[in-house]
Amino acid sequence: MSRFPKRVVITGYGAVAPNGVGVEAYRAALQAGKSGITWHEELKKLNFACQIGGKPPIDMDFVESVIPGADLNKLNEAMVYAALAAVEAAKMSGETVDLKKGYQDTPVQWDTGAIVGCGIGGMDTMFEELGPTMSESETQDPGMGCRGMGTDIVPKIMESSVSVTVGKFLGLGGQTTTNSSACNTGTEAIFEAFKHIQLGYADSMYAGGAEGTHYGTWAGFDAMRDVLCSKFNDRPEKGSQPMGAGACGFVPAGGAGVLRLETLERAQKRGAKILAEVVSAYCNSGGQRDGGTMTFPNADGVMKCIRQVLQDGGAEPRRISLINGHLTSTTADPREAGSWIKALGLPLDQFPLIQSTKSMIGHTLGAAGALECAAVVDQLVHGYVHPSINASEVHPGIPVGASIPQTMVKKELEYVIKASFGFGDVNGCVLFKRWDGK
Repeated sequence: MSRFPKRVVITGYGAVAPNGVGVEAYRAALQAGKSGITWHEELKKLNFACQIGGKPPIDMDFVESVIPGADLNKLNEAMVYAALAAVEAAKMSGETVDLKKGYQDTPVQWDTGAIVGCGIGGMDTMFEELGPTMSESETQDPGMGCRGMGTDIVPKIMESSVSVTVGKFLGLGGQTTTNSSACNTGTEAIFEAFKHIQLGYADSMYAGGAEGTHYGTWAGFDAMRDVLCSKFNDRPEKGSQPMGAGACGFVPAGGAGVLRLETLERAQKRGAKILAEVVSAYCNSGGQRDGGTMTFPNADGVMKCIRQVLQDGGAEPRRISLINGHLTSTTADPREAGSWIKALGLPLDQFPLIQSTKSMIGHTLGAAGALECAAVVDQLVHGYVHPSINASEVHPGIPVGASIPQTMVKKELEYVIKASFGFGDVNGCVLFKRWDGK
């Protein structure tokens, strides 16, 4: 039994992923094992070693049908993704949202806030607007100076813009803020929203993460030796191989995922359809000691994080139906698998199913944990386990190959645990439970 005083449920979720924009498209791709990783000529021209990545297949007609044109011009890429995912989550939760009809006239939702994170925001604005304008100002009218950038430049480069965009469109009166904890950002946002509700500061929260796909966001990772995948430029869909023997670095990507969390009491009172329950959530750090570094997690910190969320949720390891791991397609995968084995303490023949959503969408950085949590909720609701593609030949250092689904499995899930382990040795776990009406 959970130690937390309030039951927190999920009533909506939205997804903007490299293999599908919108929950229905995302689900279809996950079930089919469809990759959203493609080759990008721009990266070749820039002499990137890794020339593949995951970019959401955005249809601008669709975007313009959701976000008014006057507002759209003021948003950077990550802000657009966050807005689309949040609006979808709000609509699924039963809210009436139509931004095209004048959202400014809707009442403020004082009991609802948003924590929507971002890893490296505003790169598209900095590279495509700020930088060129500053360069041109040297040769143009000196009286123009910085004014040539316009008045929207600051909001488009602020990290907090992803959350304030959500707050603006949905009229949120509770705390609206952006967190940033590298690869753990999206999962941490859900933990923070969960805490916020438990402490009584809000009855409802939107939580998740967003990340753009500009090459400026990916360039630094490409400069790091062996961090990104550079061996599958000719076969992009094979590039992301979490737990696979051929894993050679992660594939960068972007997108957004947003979940609507609220108290069970509030959801029932307003007649919302309850999709799943957040039983517990926890974050910690390994202190960058005992093997923990900027790029590798301290195994003890990882195990403590996993065990704490299980203890807080009152769930025995044997009741875990599925693990949605961090599992990035790097040399850290065997270490992560070893931590799961030790943390759960189960015989290998009783080890739960384990998957990596990144096998199909790549590593969406600040959006990763949120998009993966959206995948978890979708699997709980619809009773399936998506495959981990490109892992038919399992890494020899991972002894749980029998637990890695190669194709979709139809299965009613009970508890699903989602984890993220980020740069800087920071960890996050969320324990979800299928909603059974009790």
